[in-house]
Amino acid sequence: MVIPPPVKPPRLTNFLKPYVLKLHFTNKFVNAQVIHSPTATVASSASSQEKALRPSMESTRDVAAAGKIGKILAERLLSKNIPAVSVFLKREQKYHGKIKAVIDSLREGGVKLL
Repeated sequence: MVIPPPVKPPRLTNFLKPYVLKLHFTNKFVNAQVIHSPTATVASSASSQEKALRPSMESTRDVAAAGKIGKILAERLLSKNIPAVSVFLKREQKYHGKIKAVIDSLREGGVKLL
């Protein structure tokens, strides 16, 4: 059974940033999702687990793979007419290494960060 997310009042959704970038790193893969926060659905995603991307990468977990995931995600966002996203980082995530590579390649791809 699927429980829908609670409906937020429209006054509150006007002040929320509608598209949020969330990053997840494992020991093997890099995952990036852009979530539409008012509806709690995934607007676009990119991962180094995708079979189409694996042959073009040497490693699926390093900084170069994170940069490539950022470029692919930027292309997918612009094709869906999503020009800007806000970044959600957990407390232990710092703007360094893989996170910096994803965010910088998103910027280079033409997506604005709020």
